[in-house]
Amino acid sequence: MTILKNILNENTASLLLYGEISDEGGDGKIASRDVVNELMYLDGNYENLNIRINSVGGDVYPGIAIFNAIRQCRSNVTIYIDGIAGSIAGVIALCGRRVEMSRYARMMLHNVSGGCFGNKKDLQDMISTIESLEDTIAEIIGTRSGKDKEEVKSTYFDGTDHWLKADEALGLGLIDAIYDVEPIPEESSTDDIYRIFTNRLELEQQPQNPDKMKLEDVRKIPRFANCADEAAVMAMLGETARKADKADDLEKENGELKEQLQQQEEERIETTVTEAVTDGRIGADQKDTYKNILKADFKNGMSALKALKPKKLLKDKLETGQPQNIAESPWEKKQREIRERTAARN
Repeated sequence: MTILKNILNENTASLLLYGEISDEGGDGKIASRDVVNELMYLDGNYENLNIRINSVGGDVYPGIAIFNAIRQCRSNVTIYIDGIAGSIAGVIALCGRRVEMSRYARMMLHNVSGGCFGNKKDLQDMISTIESLEDTIAEIIGTRSGKDKEEVKSTYFDGTDHWLKADEALGLGLIDAIYDVEPIPEESSTDDIYRIFTNRLELEQQPQNPDKMKLEDVRKIPRFANCADEAAVMAMLGETARKADKADDLEKENGELKEQLQQQEEERIETTVTEAVTDGRIGADQKDTYKNILKADFKNGMSALKALKPKKLLKDKLETGQPQNIAESPWEKKQREIRERTAARN
């Protein structure tokens, strides 16, 4: 049988495992060598690979060959259970990096079946082979669901076919999501998506919450279009939150620096205007006027102040060049003489 594949876009391809799994194929069966051959080609040419399953199972060894080939893919492999994933097909379904299941689909797990014709030794060898295969399959199921191998064997290899609905498979940890649940609105904000994921992780501790959202709908939102899995979505949300926190910190730091610069500018203007009053370039009553001029245009305001000539007081002229340690300065002496003459006339 020819394996059906579909190229979805330049980064993603889809492969259908629709039919009974066998070694040789034919009569509607899927040949393991054809599947592996297609996987080798697709894995080398596409970043994402979607494998869709609708199979009752088939031969164990060809199924294990397909299982291992999928596991070795470098592409981001997502497996979708569209109808039934039974027996060895159910085991193949567990090897995807992400596994999603339709709410109308079924997964079936049971004992390995086999038989032979021969003597007692032949029958004993067949039983040993079946038990060995069941050990292997139990290990695969246990690795996916987090259960002990012996617990898996006692649960699923009891001679009964175990049919699991999507919500049951999800609860057991065998799948990551139910892909046809009610989607979230495309216009959902980052906060909306973050809240949905967080609530799911806190309340259900399951890889996906079928009652609230599914990853494919998140990917419809442009900023999440390239997210390969849920972890990538959470990483992007976390990065967004970190950027927001960093932006808040930078804004706060920027505000503090602005305050410092403003304070330094006010101190510089105060010092400049005070010096202008002290050396007589401006009067004390002009101080506020020149402060406003400097605030509006410090460069031109400074030029205007520098163009003003300092006023020399008689006191400054008399004291210039005189020793600073004499008992009475020339100014004080002049003032004393004026007072004495005035007193004499009186």
